[in-house]
Amino acid sequence: MTQPVSYGGRPYLPAPGAPATAEMRIAKMRSHARRLFWSALVLIAVAGACGYFYSNLPAGLEDWMLFAAAGTVVFFFVLVPFLHWRSRLYTVTTQRVLERSGMLRRRRRELSHVRGYTIQMKRGLIQRMWGTGTLTLSNGADAPMRLVNVPNVLLVHETLVDQVEVSQILAHRDAQSGPSEPQIPPVPPLPPLPPQG
Repeated sequence: MTQPVSYGGRPYLPAPGAPATAEMRIAKMRSHARRLFWSALVLIAVAGACGYFYSNLPAGLEDWMLFAAAGTVVFFFVLVPFLHWRSRLYTVTTQRVLERSGMLRRRRRELSHVRGYTIQMKRGLIQRMWGTGTLTLSNGADAPMRLVNVPNVLLVHETLVDQVEVSQILAHRDAQSGPSEPQIPPVPPLPPLPPQG
């Protein structure tokens, strides 16, 4: 975490009247990389097949045909899934949750902690085995934001709940105090002069 935490694990609240702290990044993550398992197997199989069939092709086939077929398979079954996985990024800060996605056309969504939102967590059997899950964040006004296959989903869920709570407490406290002038302490009276004589 980027904030100091108390003994209970909750972030410290700034003192009343203290200036708002700058936005800090808490976590930056992608979906769990287990979806790239099949891509890794395809890459290993293509490399093995190229090594085995190089200069051992049947009559009528040439080595450049082997490399062209291998390149096509690697492009569609290894490179494209990797770029798709890499193009989606989730960021949790002290003020909001951001989702960036898209390979060619970038798309960005954000959800503010101050506005509040509900967090729904879904975990299938395989997701529980890997410690991942899908979080759906919904504020009731915008379309829900889905964080798919988030690693360490229980920790991310707890962090989001904490950030919503802290942000709403700070917003409520600032709304109650209202804008006020900084208080200047009164100047204490001067001590009396000692008697002369």
